[in-house]
Amino acid sequence: MEKTQLLRGLATISFYTNDLAAANKWYSELLGIEPYFNVPGYSEFRIGDYQHELGIIDSRYAPEGATEKPAGAIAYWHVDDLQGTLDQLIAQGATLYQPITDHSGGKGNFVTASVVDPFGNLLGIMTNKHYLEILAQKNL
Repeated sequence: MEKTQLLRGLATISFYTNDLAAANKWYSELLGIEPYFNVPGYSEFRIGDYQHELGIIDSRYAPEGATEKPAGAIAYWHVDDLQGTLDQLIAQGATLYQPITDHSGGKGNFVTASVVDPFGNLLGIMTNKHYLEILAQKNL
């Protein structure tokens, strides 16, 4: 039996909101798709090359002690046009959290930016050389 890695990949990223309907509308407009799954208090989008899940959850279901301010880890989604995507996010009402930053010593291999969506969640975007290499291998 082949041993697999402990952490196999992102299954769902969960964002919380005090206004589920508004968050669904905002993310539907941003992503160009409607949620594929809806139950009271929760919606889910499948997005990207690997159909990762973005869950939008009513804040009433947030873990005890969760903050309403941007905090914690930032999940970065690969994008092809970092500046264009950042501009689109800001035009749709997100606020800049971290400007475009090259983390590869000027090589452009790992470049990130992040915003706070209108509901207080941190949304990271990134161009990532290794993501594209893995995607190319998958599509061989």
